[in-house]
Amino acid sequence: MDEILDKIMKPKAVAVIGASTKPKTIGSEIMQRLRDYKFNGKIYPVNPKGGIIEGFQAYTSIEEVPGEVDLAVIVVNAKFVLDTIDQCYRKGIKGLCIITAGFKETGKEGAELEKQLLEKVKEYGMRCVGPNCLGVLNTNPDVMMDATFAESLPVKGDIGFVSQSGALGGGILNILKDLNIGFAQFVSIGNQADINAETMLEYWENDNDVKQILLYMESIQNPANFRKLASRITKKKPILALKSGRSAAGASAASSHTGSLAGADKAAAALLKQSGVIREFSLKNLFANAKAFSNCPIPQGNRVAIITNSGGPGIMATDAICESGMQMAKITDETKNTLRSFLPSAASVKNPVDMIASAPIEHYTQTLEIVIADENVDMIMVIYLPFLGLKDIDVAKALMEIKAKNPSKPIVGVFMTTNDFFTKISNMEVNMPFYMYAEEAAEALLRLDEQRQWMSKPQGQIPCYDVNRTKAAEIIKQSINEGRAQLTTRESIDVLDAYGIRVCKSGFATNIDEVVNVGNSIGYPVVMKMTSKTTSHKTDVGGVRVNIQSEEQLRAEYNDLIAKLTEKGLIEGLEGVIIQEMVKGNREMVCGIATDPQYGPMMMFGLGGVFVEVMKDVTFRIAPLTDIDAEDMIKSVKAYKLLEGARGTTPAQMNQIQETLLRLSQLVTDFKFIDELDINPLLISEKTGEGIAVDGRIKVRLEEAAEALNDCCTCGAQCNCCG
Repeated sequence: MDEILDKIMKPKAVAVIGASTKPKTIGSEIMQRLRDYKFNGKIYPVNPKGGIIEGFQAYTSIEEVPGEVDLAVIVVNAKFVLDTIDQCYRKGIKGLCIITAGFKETGKEGAELEKQLLEKVKEYGMRCVGPNCLGVLNTNPDVMMDATFAESLPVKGDIGFVSQSGALGGGILNILKDLNIGFAQFVSIGNQADINAETMLEYWENDNDVKQILLYMESIQNPANFRKLASRITKKKPILALKSGRSAAGASAASSHTGSLAGADKAAAALLKQSGVIREFSLKNLFANAKAFSNCPIPQGNRVAIITNSGGPGIMATDAICESGMQMAKITDETKNTLRSFLPSAASVKNPVDMIASAPIEHYTQTLEIVIADENVDMIMVIYLPFLGLKDIDVAKALMEIKAKNPSKPIVGVFMTTNDFFTKISNMEVNMPFYMYAEEAAEALLRLDEQRQWMSKPQGQIPCYDVNRTKAAEIIKQSINEGRAQLTTRESIDVLDAYGIRVCKSGFATNIDEVVNVGNSIGYPVVMKMTSKTTSHKTDVGGVRVNIQSEEQLRAEYNDLIAKLTEKGLIEGLEGVIIQEMVKGNREMVCGIATDPQYGPMMMFGLGGVFVEVMKDVTFRIAPLTDIDAEDMIKSVKAYKLLEGARGTTPAQMNQIQETLLRLSQLVTDFKFIDELDINPLLISEKTGEGIAVDGRIKVRLEEAAEALNDCCTCGAQCNCCG
């Protein structure tokens, strides 16, 4: 694959099919970019009229071009594209970049045309960027290719950038110089008929020119493959993504707590987080933080020192660092004593180090050199405000000289000065990023630290537990054979139990005598819950009775339940009641699964009980979960403090709760037709700290489940029909 992609990204000869002499046309603009950026290979314009285009001999057909061609940039009308691909095949061209629009973005006919295009590309063993794209570029001095129609020529840098939007990509290229950011390579994937973001991730994984990867995505075509690739690549180099658009998650899952909370963009966010991708929510943040990765090493820790010539900004910067979760570095006494030896008595040598407004350039350089050498400091923010005629650009140059001598620690500059300074900086080669505000700089340092943490994390493992898959399949099969997508409470709990999830001790009863026998065998207090084939939310109809202390009370509660269901006309769907041990605990969590149409099953964990949809203290991950994913889920919710054992409560068994999530992940991986699943509450026992499933509900996609199970051998260990 790399060899063919090299013909697109590192070609030795480019043909522009549809090159034009007419100004302000795409065929003309691409020829100008190739010429003006001084492409190192051969350029062959192709136009039916022939002649000279931008100083190059034009050919009436691609097949008339005398030499070999690696890349064909196609800008002809959409109706001629398929014939053009045929001609490229006959010429032996393997790399295509189809700028032309008029394909699936235009509707049904365009989609059919794009389908035919892709069939030809695959049949001919080609690779294709586009259609409906801006083009490609490579700033490597050995290549120097700008085959786009953006207005500005590219600035060399270390970024590999994939843009799904051509227009946005063009806008980005046009403003790069002002941002002082450069690209190594750029690909506008457009309709991504063939080459997509995942293709480029894999291509750039071991490319030394590309130190970081930036993505603008409106969709992720293959979430599972994206996760596999990104999880591996982010251990080597950072990936920053601006993901727009909304997932359809939860559109058909409004009946479950998990489904109602899983909508909008949760699936994409979960996928990116699990993959180690740093997600940004604006172009401003994307490029502000890309500046840090371009000019800073990955830090060794999260301890930040602040150097400033003004107390107020230093305090604001401190707030930003602390609120981000990073640490203010505790600089050593030796460092403080050295700083006191030359700073004025009014200066503060604590962190933040306030050199006061009269600080000359020498104080900036001396202070920075000393703080860099402090073993307790991992990152440094230097703040400048214009005082006493001190010139901002002179201070910046002095700081960059120190940075050049000390490349091992990240240093960022905060220059609260005029825009003129940033214009000057954009025309210079820099080795550290500069920001207008401390908050921007703090966020950039945070991104560096997030990358550090991700790279230091062990590779997650997906465990496989010994479960009773056959029993679970039989329970589900009984439900679907009766035409029920919604399992009863009893069936749901039995499925959970079959997968080794800790559930309450319980028994099922269909009459008063059975109720009493089960209650007496479990021991009081107990809980009684109705289980119905027609009513899923039991509390709405008084179907849950708690803290039943005796046989007499149990009889009374059962008789009252039957009377109320009869009165409301709901008795017919009643399957019976479940009598459960009453687990004492005030901490209620929730576990669940909702299915996103594109991303597949999403796991949820968080604060449960009646407040789950009010407080929304929940987190999501895409199944299957690794052990690291499950641990992160538990630690990422605010209710984690409650699980740790706040106010003298018994600490929760974190490993057991983690295992519960992993077993749920295995369940939904084994039975991919499970559409929704809620354990609410997962009650934390005050006695043992266990997470105990005291209620459960499972819903399947009926047709899919029936197809998987009905011709099945009851899904024994050797059966693959559920998976």
